[in-house]
Amino acid sequence: MENRAESASLYFKSGSSDKVYHASIESAEGGFVVTYAYGRRGATLSTGTKTKAPVDHATARRIFEKLVSDKRSKGYTDGDTGTPYLHSDKAGRVSGLLPQLLNVIDEREAARVVADPQWVMQEKFDGRRLMLRKIGAVVEGVNKLGLVVSLSAPIAAAALDLPGDFVLDGEVIGDRFHVFDLLSRDGTDLREQAYSDRYGALAALIGSVSPSARIGAVDCWTSAFDKADRLNALRARNAEGVVFKRWDAPYRQGRPNSGGTQLKLKFVTTVSAVVTTINQQRSVGVSLLNGEDWQAVGNVTVPANQNVPQLGDVVEVRYLYAGLVGGALYQPVLLGVRDDVEPAECVVAQLKLKAS
Repeated sequence: MENRAESASLYFKSGSSDKVYHASIESAEGGFVVTYAYGRRGATLSTGTKTKAPVDHATARRIFEKLVSDKRSKGYTDGDTGTPYLHSDKAGRVSGLLPQLLNVIDEREAARVVADPQWVMQEKFDGRRLMLRKIGAVVEGVNKLGLVVSLSAPIAAAALDLPGDFVLDGEVIGDRFHVFDLLSRDGTDLREQAYSDRYGALAALIGSVSPSARIGAVDCWTSAFDKADRLNALRARNAEGVVFKRWDAPYRQGRPNSGGTQLKLKFVTTVSAVVTTINQQRSVGVSLLNGEDWQAVGNVTVPANQNVPQLGDVVEVRYLYAGLVGGALYQPVLLGVRDDVEPAECVVAQLKLKAS
């Protein structure tokens, strides 16, 4: 058989992140397979295949091209410097924006910040993190990786109805954008200002918008009494959780190693995991990174209203708890594929273990 192997090496570098992704078409048993390897540059790479069995070359070529295209849309480049294409008009380009990411806290820490007047509280929604940038008549969404993503037409239209230029930060659920921060206004960067000032400017920008509008500001509770009262009410209606922010803190992109000025308390437990097996009867096996090795943590059924994820996809799974031995997920529920989380972020440290 004619050797029609093909390969591509892609790179991503941003801050302390320095990653490589290799994809290739290889001859195998009378056909072709598409394989991949990824991880931190210079470290042992995780490997896998996008084809469960050999396929014809045309099929392998389509799978290979989609795989490479998907990685480029997430900011990977052909050059080994990993420098993103800043001026590309294609979706997936690097926006120049990165969000401030939150560390999870436990109940004891939550009780402390509820009582502290320097911390304010907001509801955490079960949505997708999104920044929205409007410059003139151009409106675009930016995901938590800092990449430009598609934006629903109703939200984009609502943004155009708001005056001036701005960058908003919030969570999107369907066609509604819940905004909790304002990062810039008419060309002025607000990120060094205290959160109290940014929230005041946000209220001035969209405070007159009705609660049923496509874009709305998230309520902010400041007193210890109001925080405790709303915390109990949100638990009672099975909300996603709450977010705490220091009233006097500037906006700092990225996630600190611990603590920070923005924290979250989750009422439900979820984990980002990588699909490592495709099972029969609409089920997939998921794994987490334990050091440099992938640790299987169980199988999860794919709901009828979702497509079966592909090997290597990152998925979000809700679960009750994880076993003390092996980290197996109990009562897992597949929430969907995450295109804004990298496999390297899917680590066992995320797990909430069953109390001994």
